[in-house]
Amino acid sequence: MSTDTVRAGAAAGARPLEDDSPAGRRPRLSLRPGAGRQHHAGPVAYGLLILISLLSLFPLYFTMVAASTDNTRVTQTPPPFLPGPNLFSNLATAWQDAAMGKAMINSLIVAGTIALSTVLFATLAGFAFAKLRFKGRNILMMLVIGTMMVPPQLGVVPLFMMMSELGWGQRLPSVIFPTLVSAVGVFFMRQYLKEALPDELVEAGRVDGAHSLRIFWSIVLPVARPAMAVLFMITFVHAWNDFFWPFIALDMSNPTVPVALTQLSAGYVRDQSVIMAGALLGTLPLLVMFVVFGRQIVGGIMQGAVKG
Repeated sequence: MSTDTVRAGAAAGARPLEDDSPAGRRPRLSLRPGAGRQHHAGPVAYGLLILISLLSLFPLYFTMVAASTDNTRVTQTPPPFLPGPNLFSNLATAWQDAAMGKAMINSLIVAGTIALSTVLFATLAGFAFAKLRFKGRNILMMLVIGTMMVPPQLGVVPLFMMMSELGWGQRLPSVIFPTLVSAVGVFFMRQYLKEALPDELVEAGRVDGAHSLRIFWSIVLPVARPAMAVLFMITFVHAWNDFFWPFIALDMSNPTVPVALTQLSAGYVRDQSVIMAGALLGTLPLLVMFVVFGRQIVGGIMQGAVKG
């Protein structure tokens, strides 16, 4: 395009034509409407959030209210909605009658061991299924997913017989070893690493001469840390609250927290206030964990939800 043509068009009030030559091209930025704009919640959104928060906290509040009254007041209609004066006495009764001290230690050992092993093995398996190439990978993954469809009740009898043969009856290993890894954890880590871990990082490690374990330690673990934190919390809470298999595998001399709470309702007359006090004691460690590690867990969820 000649310079005289551009000048003539400008003198006539016309818009100069763009130069189509490679040297005259410029990158064009197309911004979506509202891009970069900060969105602020209105009063309706805040009202809904407050309402949902109150509804979520109400069961915990009512548990505390029921634990602070006596059995006669709890069973009345309407039930009490204000705390009573018997909270600490009911907590002491539940602690003594249900042997909550030993039960909490057992639950901490069981839930902590299961959560750590599940995070480790699920991350290893998830990395293998997501980034390694080997024969039968898809078939093995389908088998892992298929185990999620089998009800755990079907394996109770053979599992109980196996634990008895190993000499682990009424002992904590009978609860820990059958759940050292879960299919849900493997599937969760596989899906996360498939999206969050670029293939180029793995290939770069191969080029530098790193073997699979070195790649896992130096590349996979830093990338998978947010998902590992979420999986640890979910597994810990599930193992802490598990009742079905620990109730079969353990007895009252060596219980976990859910098993120990059954001791509070074993009499002819059930003291609902003491039962609620025991439930409150069993919930407090989980609340403390959420308060301490809540920011890391939410950050891991948000980081895993953002895809570049």
